Amino acid sequence: MKLFSALSLAILAGLSFGQTTKTTPKDSTQKDPAAKEAPAAPAPQRDNRTQQEMARRMQMMQKAESNGVSVRLKDVARFRGVRSNTLMGIGVVVGLKGTGDTRKNPQSAAAIANFMKSLGQDVNAALIEPKNCAVVFVRAELPAFATNGQVMDVTVASAGDAGSLQGGLLLRSELYAIGDKETVYAVGEGQVSIGGFGASSGGSSSSVGFLTSGRVPSGAIVEQGAPTKLVYDGKMYVELADADITTASRIQDAINKKYPDFNAEAENGGTISVTLPKGMSPVQAMSRLEELNVMVDNAAVVVINEKTGSIAIGGNVRIAPVAIASGSISVKIEESVSVSQPNPFGKGDTAVIANQKVTADQGEADIAVMAPNTTVADLARIFQELRLKASDIINILQILRQQGALKAKLVIQ
Repeated sequence: MKLFSALSLAILAGLSFGQTTKTTPKDSTQKDPAAKEAPAAPAPQRDNRTQQEMARRMQMMQKAESNGVSVRLKDVARFRGVRSNTLMGIGVVVGLKGTGDTRKNPQSAAAIANFMKSLGQDVNAALIEPKNCAVVFVRAELPAFATNGQVMDVTVASAGDAGSLQGGLLLRSELYAIGDKETVYAVGEGQVSIGGFGASSGGSSSSVGFLTSGRVPSGAIVEQGAPTKLVYDGKMYVELADADITTASRIQDAINKKYPDFNAEAENGGTISVTLPKGMSPVQAMSRLEELNVMVDNAAVVVINEKTGSIAIGGNVRIAPVAIASGSISVKIEESVSVSQPNPFGKGDTAVIANQKVTADQGEADIAVMAPNTTVADLARIFQELRLKASDIINILQILRQQGALKAKLVIQ
């Protein structure tokens, strides 16, 4: 791997990133005295507007790294009490084409018998063939401020040994909150939509995606919403999605600067308390605060997904002075086959002989010197110029973190 070869020479020579020097070889051929010299082409001039635009972008990047990014408060935080609630239930999916539960799962026949009994039909569960039905778990998210009659999506997943829920219909299923088996918050039913398909014929089968789970779009109707508490002893609380002390302090200052009556106070890196002014409703206070623009600090984090080769580098990532040496060792094995034939009328047998030739080659090590406070822009420019593969970049970042030169948190997924 050729690592930072062109860059190292530029840094050691005292040049900045991206600067290169070129030497034009002298022409050894003699010019014809009678030939007329062509007029020299005018020297290309740099576009001042392009330079100004690049300088402006660089200033914006540096400003964002030091001061953070301006976003609305509602995009990085929520108010305490404003949350969704998970609803769960057990249901039955019918209308399957022989891909339902087998008799190994007696709960399927029992669930169907109980449902039919609720409709006034008394059926013996032992006589039910459940191959066209399947018992499923039903789940939904009850949003905050939900009211009677609001619809929401539900998800279903097989609880038995059903082969597929394709084409199934979810029968009426009551959904309860976790820990509360008395209050019905929603009722779900409808056609099941799965994210794949399957087919079988003549003993062979083929499937794409998961066939034993699916969704029922707008399949649940809210019977009653969950209570939402917004004010706690005259105070409201803003809670950050990602706790950060610097961001919490900036939010406190921004609220007090624009709305002094709120008396904002950052209690910790994730919670800012505000006092609800007299004569103002909680909804009015939330509306004013969530539209407030705040400066969110950029964390120095590098996230690597080795499965996909994706890399995300935070804006405040810095590289300490470090030298990197990289070389490559290649081993090549060549194999050929030859035939050993005995002489005529000789006492020998024809034999096949395998010949192997093993060679090893170690490439020269490239040494790169990283300047102090190398930024993300510098790293991006270096990686782009050298056209490194994602795997090479991942290895470089991991080595820098182990050595201590990478001043950031490294997250490997």
